[in-house]
Amino acid sequence: MKISTRGRYGLRAMIDLAVNSKSNVCISLKSIAERQGISEHYLEQLMAVLKKADFVKSIRGSQGGYILNKSPEDISVGDLLRALEGPINIVECVSDNYTGSCGINGCGNCVTKNVWEKINDSITEAADSITLQELVKDYKSLN
Repeated sequence: MKISTRGRYGLRAMIDLAVNSKSNVCISLKSIAERQGISEHYLEQLMAVLKKADFVKSIRGSQGGYILNKSPEDISVGDLLRALEGPINIVECVSDNYTGSCGINGCGNCVTKNVWEKINDSITEAADSITLQELVKDYKSLN
């Protein structure tokens, strides 16, 4: 499984938003884009996805921008990746809604499917166990 720029940049933007948020003061898209070295246009697309998933709120106007809609303790990396990338699956056959065939006779009896499920479950568990608050703490200790 490879995380695309959507997942990587979206996570960076959320960390930036959490680090720079102070008592419900909006953070401009331009300031996040400058600090993170991300195109403002691309960041706008990512924020639209994060807003739709209810992780951020946008405020219009001259003092407008984005603020977190949830506490950083209540946002996991897994939640963000699923919102930005879709389901976390290392191979297609482990997805909940997979109805196809991998080309192997007796796909339901495939020994390697168990391997992929175990690896997938471990990745999901790891991503779900890391909160945005932990990443903010890590950021502050590094800077």
